[in-house]
Amino acid sequence: MSVSFYLKLYLLTIPVFFLVDMLWLGVIARKFYRRNLQQFLADEVNWVAAFSFYFMYIVGILFFATVPALQSGTLQKAAFLGAAFGFFTYATYDLTNMATLNKWPLNVVVVDILWGTVLCAVVASGSYLIGRWLLN
Repeated sequence: MSVSFYLKLYLLTIPVFFLVDMLWLGVIARKFYRRNLQQFLADEVNWVAAFSFYFMYIVGILFFATVPALQSGTLQKAAFLGAAFGFFTYATYDLTNMATLNKWPLNVVVVDILWGTVLCAVVASGSYLIGRWLLN
């Protein structure tokens, strides 16, 4: 697999990630997060920090889930590795917040870790399918 393959895979995975995550954050769970995290939310989103995180995080999904699954040739491996990556990264974020921030809600920890697990499994699976398409 060439550098141009990985670049195309990355660029085509970006909209998959944003579509799924923005549906969750902007529509499905918007009220849940606002209600439970109101005291922690900034008045304005720092878009440079947000996009920097997202663009790096997608590299992580590709590196730890999609590419190994493409090398072994199984969608199930993409879903499993994506789920594991999402679980561990979201658990790191939420449990660190719970340990260091005053009154970080347990229900947010549980919901957010579950969401990260699902999000990364779906994105890694979608990215795997894109990668298989690019290889054909």
